[in-house]
Amino acid sequence: MKRWPVPDSDNKEVPKHGESGSFWEDRGDRHHCGIDIYAPKGSHVYAASDGKVIETGIFTKPETVPYWNTTHYILIQDCDTGRFSRWAELNSATVSAGDTVTAGQLIGCVGGVLNPDKIDTKAPPYIQRLKHHGRLSMLHFELYGEDAMPDEIRLCLGGNTPKGTRPANLLDPTDYFHDSAI
Repeated sequence: MKRWPVPDSDNKEVPKHGESGSFWEDRGDRHHCGIDIYAPKGSHVYAASDGKVIETGIFTKPETVPYWNTTHYILIQDCDTGRFSRWAELNSATVSAGDTVTAGQLIGCVGGVLNPDKIDTKAPPYIQRLKHHGRLSMLHFELYGEDAMPDEIRLCLGGNTPKGTRPANLLDPTDYFHDSAI
C-alpha cells in the first residue's frame, strides 16, 4: 500500500480526469503531464514507496515564465517496479541524487509555484483560475515507465507539454495513490 504523499493537502483524492490539476488536462495550447495535489506552501511531502533518487533540480523559475516562482523537483526510481516518478513544485528537497528513500520518508516541502502578483490577463486561463481559487502551491506528480530516459522526462516543462507531444513513457498517475494509507 502506498502512502498519501501530502497529509496536509486540501483533500486526499487525486483530481479526476477533466478536473483542475488532473492528468492530461487540456490547458488550451498544452496538456498537463501529471497530477496536482493542492496543499499549503511548506507542507511536508513523503515518499509513497521505496526507491532511489536519480536526480534533483530546478523545476520552475521566473526567468522561464514570469508568473512562476523557483521550485524544485526530485526524480525517483521505484525499487519494485522500476518506474520513475517526478515529485515537483517543491520549495525544498531533503534528499539528493544517489540517496535511497523508503515509503513514508520526508523528501521535501510543497512550494509556492505561482506568483499572484505576476498573474494578469495575459496569463493562460487555467493559471488565472488557479489564482482566483487561491491554488498557488501544490505537489506536482508525474509517472513514467521503466524505460524512460531523463531527457524524455524533462520534455514536460513546468509539468506541461505542447499538444500532440506526449512523451512515449509518460504514464497516467491517476490510480497511483488509489490505495494510499492516509
